[in-house]
Amino acid sequence: MSDTHPAIMICGHGSRDKRAVEEFNQLAVRIKERLPKHHVESGFLEFATPVIGEGLDKLRDAGAKKIVCLPGMLFAAGHVKNDLPSEVNTYAAANDGVEMVFAADLGIDARLLDAAQQRIEEALDASPHNVSREDTLVLVVGRGTNDSDANSNVAKVTRMLWEGLNVGWAETAYSGVAYPLADQALARVTRLGFKRVVVFPYFLFSGILVSRIYNWVDAAAAANPHIEFLKASYLNDHPKVIDAFIARLEEALNGTGNMNCQLCKYREQIIGHEHDLGAAQVGHHHHVQGAGVEDNPEDRGVHHGHGHPHAHEHDHGHDHGHHNHDHGHSHDHDHKQDHGDCGGHGHGALGHSKGHGCGCRGEKG
Repeated sequence: MSDTHPAIMICGHGSRDKRAVEEFNQLAVRIKERLPKHHVESGFLEFATPVIGEGLDKLRDAGAKKIVCLPGMLFAAGHVKNDLPSEVNTYAAANDGVEMVFAADLGIDARLLDAAQQRIEEALDASPHNVSREDTLVLVVGRGTNDSDANSNVAKVTRMLWEGLNVGWAETAYSGVAYPLADQALARVTRLGFKRVVVFPYFLFSGILVSRIYNWVDAAAAANPHIEFLKASYLNDHPKVIDAFIARLEEALNGTGNMNCQLCKYREQIIGHEHDLGAAQVGHHHHVQGAGVEDNPEDRGVHHGHGHPHAHEHDHGHDHGHHNHDHGHSHDHDHKQDHGDCGGHGHGALGHSKGHGCGCRGEKG
């Protein structure tokens, strides 16, 4: 391996849902097929194996001197801003002979919008009913996090799909943490008078949260037989998704990739998240790294008495105090420390990850 063809590490979130893990692995295979000159490995942040560190070890032991880490995630929230950079930085500190480069999240990308359009069109084409676009409402459901910047990206995707598909109306909802939740949104949109509602989970893979969304759609359909409900598929390994991953790799290699620092709550004082400014960049998932998957955990952990579904597909099967309460946090815990302007957080121009978070040079903004 050379600097011209560095090694690639595809970093997935991980899930207790066996199907979601299999889908991620299949996507990794598709990316490998597009990069025949690169040594490519993949691994998970939590809940599944191999963990990211094991994949990095394989690349290092095979002689890699430069490794580009591709986040297998749509938007930059806690995992992309904290957990994955923490993994990369820790590994870089322990392996001085390996240059680590952290690529950007997939973000709002024209390729992903094309893939999303196709998933929705597939659902529309499969319907036996003749309902006009004007009588159709599209509900886009994102994961949900306590990072308002990431949540707003879902709303932007909704707006662009609304205008691109030329449907009568579109709404945004979330599977957890952020509001409205999908079931709340469904209760509202069924009162708007549309004959058809298309629900599109803006997710890369299947899993507990997508199953939860589809279960909510089934409940809404049973309660509103006069409305047609269509469940569009999530993005999965659509060819345009693979194209977006390759684009993030190319940006990381030529130095043009940038995290969105303008609205990053760790670098700017964002309304409602003032206490996060300057928080330390650390990971929070070591206790569930490599934990096993389940064949069909669809209905587990929707609510735990607090009414605020957890941010991730975690559903920790153990008692760890705050992790058992489903308060809607996404593990962006308050590490309120005095770090000046930026502290341990850096999400600017991507490059060497060691010592500068996601690769920024430490400048603010």
